[in-house]
Amino acid sequence: MSIKSFGTMGVDWEERVNFERLRTERLGRVKNLLKTSDLGALLCFDMNNIRYLTATVIGTWALDKLVRYTLLPQDDEPIMWDFGSAARHHQMYCPWLDGRSRAGMSTLRGATPPEAGMAEDVAKKIKTELELRGLQNEPIGVDVCEPVVLFALQKAGLNIVDGQQLMLEARRIKNRDEITLLNTACAMVDAAYDELYTMLRAGVRENEGVALVNKVLYELGSEHVEGVNAISGERCSPHPHVFSDRMLRPGDQVYFDILHSYMGYRTCYYRTLAIGSASQSQIDAYKKCREILDISIELTRPGITTADIVTTWPKAQEFGFENEEAAFALQYGHGVGLSTWEAPIFSRLFSLEHPQPIEEGMVFALEAFWPASDGWSAARIEEEVVVTKDGAQVITKFPAEELVVAGRHYYAATGPLPTTRESQSHLNRKV
Repeated sequence: MSIKSFGTMGVDWEERVNFERLRTERLGRVKNLLKTSDLGALLCFDMNNIRYLTATVIGTWALDKLVRYTLLPQDDEPIMWDFGSAARHHQMYCPWLDGRSRAGMSTLRGATPPEAGMAEDVAKKIKTELELRGLQNEPIGVDVCEPVVLFALQKAGLNIVDGQQLMLEARRIKNRDEITLLNTACAMVDAAYDELYTMLRAGVRENEGVALVNKVLYELGSEHVEGVNAISGERCSPHPHVFSDRMLRPGDQVYFDILHSYMGYRTCYYRTLAIGSASQSQIDAYKKCREILDISIELTRPGITTADIVTTWPKAQEFGFENEEAAFALQYGHGVGLSTWEAPIFSRLFSLEHPQPIEEGMVFALEAFWPASDGWSAARIEEEVVVTKDGAQVITKFPAEELVVAGRHYYAATGPLPTTRESQSHLNRKV
């Protein structure tokens, strides 16, 4: 399988992403799954599921509001209710909706007065559409929604069941255009890491690295920088999952996780660097972390399961945690698509007993962590892979085979730059 790299623009002189094909194939996949299910319709409030079904999006401020919703009835097309004037915009610029874009909203996470009846209005709109199609007595799959809306739907007499699993199943395998978009999103993060490498040095704060990543990604065309972890020095172990204003110091390890969205398609992409020099304990931790990841990637191919991979991972107790729940997401894997938490999920917490199959066309991230023997440093590496018929193809390209050392400015007058393994002794001689 050849995964090509392009720019972020659409052009008329070569096919990059075929957006009409992307829209058609995504919706078709859900329709086929819905047809073979017991559901009469699918009702989605999750922004990513709405985008998958309708190819519509509004500002990222709405990601957590659960204010928009779409209904996909059996043997029919999706109906979209959107926030105020966004509905009219879709009418004008989204011809594939063919007049099925309407104004409508839920309760803004309960902020609207309960007596205004917004939740009941959602239920009425949905029930009306179902009655027009004779589906009001069928199970209706819902992904996520506000409790007051759920209660209103049930009070209206609708049989509400879990619809999220159907959407996760639809999104599990990526088509060629989704893979191109995911690869492009990773290429943008490659560039962000290259910029980070050139600016990281003693005195730079974690939040300044976060700011640089945001600048690079938005200038390249990112539509949403979902989050950037920046963890350095003694903050590396245990992993706090949040950046601070800590200043980098010589000899620190620092790791970043960059999550952003290009045309809706996300990244989850860790890299670890050392500042100025790297101690032997840091090098050893990085080697162990890389080994865990390399074994996982080598095993990845169609026909295996998540259990085949996680069985090779160290147990939580081997790296200082009392159980797998306490160590969750340190040795980890997860699908990547319109969100960073898609199927399949890899974890020793449940994958050994409940394995999921690995199939061609999946895209997922594999991530590893290992603490250093110094008691405060740690290595964190993550690779995103596309499952091809021949194995795993890595689409995260910033160098990670060995621990990269940044911020070596104080070596300029002392001859050639040291390798990672030489750097600590070189620093000691200079001092």
